[in-house]
Amino acid sequence: MERRDIQEIAAEIIDEFAFLDDWMDKYQHIIDLGKSLPPLDEAHKTDENIVRGCQSQVWLVPSLDGSQVVFHADSDAFITKGLIALLVRVFSGHTPEEVLNADLTFIDQIGIREHLSPTRSNGLNAMVKKMKMYALAYQAMNKS
Repeated sequence: MERRDIQEIAAEIIDEFAFLDDWMDKYQHIIDLGKSLPPLDEAHKTDENIVRGCQSQVWLVPSLDGSQVVFHADSDAFITKGLIALLVRVFSGHTPEEVLNADLTFIDQIGIREHLSPTRSNGLNAMVKKMKMYALAYQAMNKS
């Protein structure tokens, strides 16, 4: 399989949302993305894997596969699980540098922030921040 860059994946997501007419359809698509996320092993649903700042519980488990960061995640809420599924799709399989330098304007382009409650929007920001922090840690490990 050919490796795609983050912007290609973001453009694909923008296209997916462009075909959806109203926000109920877009919310359903987000929920469906969450349902497609592979289940996270219960052993990983620990306090240390919780993303702080989210209204719902979100667990994020990073790993390094060669030079690429791989994320596994889960949430106890449908919309939140869909949001983390979007981020996993965008960030997983990329180098720490690519994750850190990712242009995430697609989030605004699909109009998601304006349709989230302030607490969910803060949670989305917390998820992005945590994923970038893991990427930064892996980048530091690679340099030492």
